[in-house]
Amino acid sequence: MIDIKLIRENPEQVRERAAKKGVVVRVDEILRLDHQRRRLLTRVNGLRSVQKKLSSQIGQHPEKKAQLIEKVKQISQQIREFEASVNQTEESLTALLTQIPNLPDETVPEGKDESDNVVIRQWGKPRQFDFEPRDHVTLGERLDLIDIPRAAKVSGARFYYLKNEAVLIEFALVQFAFEMLTEEGFIPVIPPVLAHEEIFYAMGYLPSADTEMYKTTLDDLRLVATAEHTLGPLHRGEILKAEELPLRYVGFSSCFRREAGSYGKDTRGILRVHQFDKVEMFSFCQGEESAEEHEYLVSLEEKITQALGIPYRVVMMCTGDLGVPAAKKYDIEMWMPGQGRYRETHSCSNCTDFQARRLGIRYRQDKGPTKFVHTLNGTAVAIGRTLIAIMENYQQQDGSILIPQVLRPYMKTDRIFPK
Repeated sequence: MIDIKLIRENPEQVRERAAKKGVVVRVDEILRLDHQRRRLLTRVNGLRSVQKKLSSQIGQHPEKKAQLIEKVKQISQQIREFEASVNQTEESLTALLTQIPNLPDETVPEGKDESDNVVIRQWGKPRQFDFEPRDHVTLGERLDLIDIPRAAKVSGARFYYLKNEAVLIEFALVQFAFEMLTEEGFIPVIPPVLAHEEIFYAMGYLPSADTEMYKTTLDDLRLVATAEHTLGPLHRGEILKAEELPLRYVGFSSCFRREAGSYGKDTRGILRVHQFDKVEMFSFCQGEESAEEHEYLVSLEEKITQALGIPYRVVMMCTGDLGVPAAKKYDIEMWMPGQGRYRETHSCSNCTDFQARRLGIRYRQDKGPTKFVHTLNGTAVAIGRTLIAIMENYQQQDGSILIPQVLRPYMKTDRIFPK
């Protein structure tokens, strides 16, 4: 949720910046309700002051006791009526405010969709093969690493069994990422993968991502699509100490996505699936530090990707491709020889104080006033997509796959051979 003060002071700026995300903000209606709410609150406070004054006079003027008590009762009734109007006005105002996305940062390029995203840097060169490179599905079948047909019989389309050395690569990736990030001061967490709907509203993912998420009908819970969804509310309703910030976490979880609207897209293989595992970074920091913190998280994503030796490029999302909670977002796209193109494997978003306002997460410096923290999230390792990149980039002509040097200490081998 954005600060109502920003709408009061810069209504046109809010209207224009939200429009860059394709959202029409009903600024005039918001300002009308805000004025109405404040006017009603002033009236309520005035009546309470009168009520308090009259109540204090009851004991001082026993001869007027009955009359004063009656006046206090009348004022109490008026207060209840005005409070009901305040609550109704606040509900209408909140409903409008929650429709406003986080406003894009001024450095974000303007555009409508992913075709307007901007490549800002690139690392490594795609490998030149002496043979026709195979895609991960072919490699997975020949080396008995991925079983999609049997998973389809059990769970349906867009599921898979991970087997043999592929499982060990997953654990190696997780351990490698956790070791690197805990050395950087990140706190390791295994978060819940189910949360109440109100959490997803507070994080800014509902109602926009409603059809993308799985829901348990009996318990009114939803499955997370990333560990970020339950790392973000970790300090809900708390006041943190400024000296504790930035407070950084690294979490591992399974993630669940319905992939609604992706019919016919990436149907081959495990690039776009309903269930996958991921290591996620999350940071709580002071507002004036969030831009620098954002670049720091991206640098860690690049450090991990470079350590794996996989060519990639960093892409800045345009205004129309940011999503609701993000003010600025980068993607990292790894090179995948089996497809002959770069594919998104990491994202990193600065959500400023948008999520913290709904979650009530503040910090205090010394004895000063509290301020809302800024929240940031970034992918450390998306297991399935990183596995694709490793298999396709490290495949050999004899059908084997080399293990990236950085993962070998966890794997106890340097190569996967065909069965």
